[in-house]
Amino acid sequence: MSRRGYIPEDEKQFKGQQLELLKKAADEVQFLLDQGYDVKPTTTFVGNHYMFSERQRLALARSVSATEWIHIRNSRELLQNGAKNLPKTVHIDGFNTIITLEVALSGSPIFYCRDATIRDLAGLRGTYRIIEQTQKAVALILDQLTYLNISEACFYLDSPVSNSGRLSGVIRQCAEAYDISVKTEIIPDVDRVLEQLEGVISGDAIILNRCISWLNIMPEIIEQIESVWKIQL
Repeated sequence: MSRRGYIPEDEKQFKGQQLELLKKAADEVQFLLDQGYDVKPTTTFVGNHYMFSERQRLALARSVSATEWIHIRNSRELLQNGAKNLPKTVHIDGFNTIITLEVALSGSPIFYCRDATIRDLAGLRGTYRIIEQTQKAVALILDQLTYLNISEACFYLDSPVSNSGRLSGVIRQCAEAYDISVKTEIIPDVDRVLEQLEGVISGDAIILNRCISWLNIMPEIIEQIESVWKIQL
């Protein structure tokens, strides 16, 4: 079975004493971010102190956010007070959401972040391939949208990424079993489009900082998956 977002070193880097050190380091990163320091030099500084790997530093960078940004993101999240007055159409960061669920289904580490989102360590870098968990990941998203009575959904996929067309086909094929109007858009710059919309579904911090509103559907979906490797820093 393919394991999206996993390397063998994860067994040592995110368990036991290393995990405890990461939690301690996360508090230190939080403090420095709240003083106005940028995330990259902060995680480099703290990571050097604890002699963390690049992957551990990435986990810190994705898990921790400045308190100010956490409050801003939370203020725009639409599901906090129940599923009322949700937008008719949601706009989904396709690779971002599907890959995170593929990681969870693969038994690879996923991170419950301090802004209430769920993120992973899978790198895209312009290359993507369909794996055994892809169709299940799409189905889990559509199941949750059905539960929330969402009537329309658009998955945005980055055209420079390999196999974006194939993934579009998987999404549309899977959607045939649902009463949701689903379309896909393969475009050059997904982030720039989503930053201007409401009803966004993404875990990308930059998008969440700028979009009009968003829905944090991932925690509810993850709870439906058995044997998930959850990490909270």
